[in-house]
Amino acid sequence: MNCRGSVDAAGFTNETDRQALLSFKELIQEDPFAVLSSWNDSLNFCEWKGITCGRQHQRVTALWLVSQNLVGSVSPQIGRLTFLREHRLDHNSFHGTIPPEIGQLFRLQSLSLFNNSFRGPIPSNMGNLRDLKTLGLDGNRFGSNKLDDLSFIGSLTNCTNLRKLILSKNQFGGVLPGSITNLSSKLETLWLGANKISGSIPQEIGNLNNLYLLKIGHNMISGSIPESIGKLSKLQQLRIVRNNISGKILSSIGNITGLSYLAAAENMLEGSIPAELGNCTNLQALDLGINRLTGVIPEQVIGISSLSVALYLELNEFTGPLPSQVGNLKNLGKLSISGNKLTGEIPSALGNCLVLEYLYLHGNFLDGAIPSSLDQLKGIQQLDLSQNNLSGPIPEFLGKLPFMRLLNLSHNMFEGEVPKVGVFNNISAFSVVGKNMKLCGGIGPLHLPACPIKSSKKNKRPFPDKMIPLLITLPIVLLLASLFLIFYRLKKSQQRTSSASLLENQYPKITYAELLHATNEFSPSNLIGEGRYGSVYKGSLNSGEHIVAVKVLKLQERGANKSFMAECDVLRILRHRNLIKIITVCSSLDFKGKDFKAFVFEFMPNGSLDSWLHPTQAEEQGSNLNLVQRLSIAIDVASALDYIHHHCETIICHCDLKPRNVLLDDDLCAHVEYGMGEEASTKADMYSYGIMLLEMFTGKRPTDNMFIDNFSLHNYVKFALPDRMMEIVDSTIILEELEGLNKNRHGEGEFAKLKSCLESILQLGVICSAELPHERMDSGNVVKELHRIRKDYNG
Repeated sequence: MNCRGSVDAAGFTNETDRQALLSFKELIQEDPFAVLSSWNDSLNFCEWKGITCGRQHQRVTALWLVSQNLVGSVSPQIGRLTFLREHRLDHNSFHGTIPPEIGQLFRLQSLSLFNNSFRGPIPSNMGNLRDLKTLGLDGNRFGSNKLDDLSFIGSLTNCTNLRKLILSKNQFGGVLPGSITNLSSKLETLWLGANKISGSIPQEIGNLNNLYLLKIGHNMISGSIPESIGKLSKLQQLRIVRNNISGKILSSIGNITGLSYLAAAENMLEGSIPAELGNCTNLQALDLGINRLTGVIPEQVIGISSLSVALYLELNEFTGPLPSQVGNLKNLGKLSISGNKLTGEIPSALGNCLVLEYLYLHGNFLDGAIPSSLDQLKGIQQLDLSQNNLSGPIPEFLGKLPFMRLLNLSHNMFEGEVPKVGVFNNISAFSVVGKNMKLCGGIGPLHLPACPIKSSKKNKRPFPDKMIPLLITLPIVLLLASLFLIFYRLKKSQQRTSSASLLENQYPKITYAELLHATNEFSPSNLIGEGRYGSVYKGSLNSGEHIVAVKVLKLQERGANKSFMAECDVLRILRHRNLIKIITVCSSLDFKGKDFKAFVFEFMPNGSLDSWLHPTQAEEQGSNLNLVQRLSIAIDVASALDYIHHHCETIICHCDLKPRNVLLDDDLCAHVEYGMGEEASTKADMYSYGIMLLEMFTGKRPTDNMFIDNFSLHNYVKFALPDRMMEIVDSTIILEELEGLNKNRHGEGEFAKLKSCLESILQLGVICSAELPHERMDSGNVVKELHRIRKDYNG
C-alpha cells in the first residue's frame, strides 16, 4: 500500500497506525532516526510540515526532514533503514558527525544535508553506496583544514552513478586530490567552492567529459588552468574566482562553445585574453576582473553579442582603445572596465547597448567628450566616468535619463555649466569634484561660481513701439504656462517613481537581461499564471540555485502603471507569513528600448489554490485537498486579510482575491499574491473571501454555467443550508472523510462533528458574501471563528 496525505487526515489502516503516527509527531523532534527505524514495519506513508517518509514493500524508502528547525545528531540507527533511497535533512540545525553506519545504506541514491551544522570527517566507507547519484553537503562545518580532509573522495570512485558532488561552504582543507578526475564519467556537477582547499587543478580534469558545472571558487588553489579543460565540451559554467591561479587564459577554452558563465576574477592570471574566447557564442556572463591581464581587449570578445548578464574586466592592465564592437552588447546589463589603462575616446557605439544599467569606465586614460549617443541608454542607473581625461561640457541629457541614480564625473576636465535637472538636482547622487576647475553653475550645494551671462549686440527694433508691450507680455504668459505644465508633470513623475525607487533600493538589484535568462526568454513553457495586468513566469536565478516567480507587468494595458505603483507602495511596508515574499523588483527597459517592470517573488512549488480545487485531466490524480487542509488554507488567507486590513500603517485592500491569487508552499501553507484593483474596500475583500470560501468547500466556481440571472454561488449555498448541505459539499471531501470515519470505532459521533464543521464553514461563507456590505463579517472575526471551527473538529 502506498498512500499520500497529511498527518491530520483520516485514512489509517488501523488504530495501531493512528497511534504510531501521533507518537511520530511528538517524538520526531527528539530522535527521528531511531523512531523511524523502530517503526519500519508499522508506518506506511506520511507527510507533516515538510517531513516526508515514503514506504514501499513494507520498508521506508524516502525520508525528508526539510526546514523543520530540528536539532540533534544523526543516530547510528540510520543504518537500519537499509531500503532507504532518498534522505534529505536540509535547512535544520543538526550537528555532530555522519555516523559510519551510513555506509550500510547500499540502496541510497541521494543524500542531502544542506545548511546544517554537521562537522568532522566524511566516512571513508561512502564508496559502499554504489547507487549514489547525489551527495550534497553544502553549508556545514565538515573538515578541519587538514591535509586528509578530502581523502574520502577516493572511495567515491566506486559510485559509478554519481552525478552531483556538492561540498561547498565547509572547512575542507588539504590538496585537491587527483582522484577527483577518476570519479564517475556521469558526473555533471562538481561544486567545491568556499573551503580552504589548496593544490592545483588536476591535469586530467578533462576526463570528466559530462561535467556541465564546475565551481571551485573561494579557495586557495594555485597553479595554472590545465590544458585538458578544453575537453569539457558540455561545460556550461566554469567558476574559479578568488584563488591563487596563475598563468594564462587558455585558448582551448574557446572550444567550449556551450559555455554560458566564465568567472575567473581575483586570481593572478596574466597575459592577454585569447581571441578564441570569442567562439563561446553562448556566453552570458564573463568575469575576468582583478587579475594581471594585459594587452588590448580583443574585439572578438568585447563583441560577443550573447553577453547579457555582465562583463567584468576591471582592475587589470588593459591598454589601447575600447573597441567599437562593444556596441554589439545590445543585451548587456552590467559593464565594468574600470581601473585599466585604456586610451582614446569613449566609442559612440556604446549607445547601442540599450538595456545597459551599470557602466563603469573610471580609472582609465579616456579623453574627448561624452558621446551624445549615450542619451540612448534609457535604462542606465549607475554611470562612473571619473578619473579620466574627459573634457568638454557636461551633456544635459545625463539629467534626463529616467533611471539614473548615481553619476560620477569627478577628476576629469569638464567645463561649462553643470545641469540642474534629474540626477543633478540631488547632491548625494552625483559628483563633479577634482580637476573639473572650469565648471560653473549647478545647484547651490556645489558652491561653484556663477556662469557668465551671454551678452548680445544691440539691434534696431524690428517692431513698432505699439507692439512692444504685446511682444513682452505674450512670451511671459507662455513661459508661465509652460513652467506650470513642466512643474505639474515633474510632480506627477516624481510621485510615480518614488515608490518604485524606494522599493528597488530596498532589495537586491536585478536586470532585465537576468530575468530574460532566468525565464528562458519568458518562454510560454515557463508561464504559470496570467492576469489583467501581468503574467507570472517560473524562473531560475543563480544558476538554478534559486527558483522564483517573475511577475511581468503588461504595461500596454490601461491602468497597469497605476497597478505597479500601487503594488510598490504596498510591498514596501508588508511583512506577514501568509503574504508572498518579494525578493526584488525590476524597473528598466527591454531590448527594444520599451519600459519593462517586473516583481520577483518567492516561488510556491505547490502552485495556486485554483489548480488544487479544479485540477485538469493532465494533472496528477489523487492530489485533492482534505477538509483540514482546506480549513487551514482558509485560516491562512483570512489571517493575511486581517493583517492588511487592520495591522498595517494604513488600511490596505487586496481587491482581487480569488483562488488563482492564493499560492501554496511545500507545506500547503497559503500565501496571498498581491493584486491591486481599482476600487478599494475592505468589505469588497470580505465579499471575495466569502465567495472563495464557498468555492473551496463546494468545488463550484462562481462562474459555473449553472449560475445564471440572479442565481449565484451565494444563493446556491444559502438555499441548501442546513437540510441539503451534504448535497452541495465537494464530494472529494465527503468521500475522504467518510473513509476515515468507517475505520474509526467512534464513527457516528465523528460524522456529526463533520456535518457541524461543514455547516459552520459554509454559513461563514454566506455571511461574508452577503449582498449588503454592513452585513459581512470582519476579517479579524473570521480568523477567530475559523480557529474555533478547526479546534472543535479536531477536539
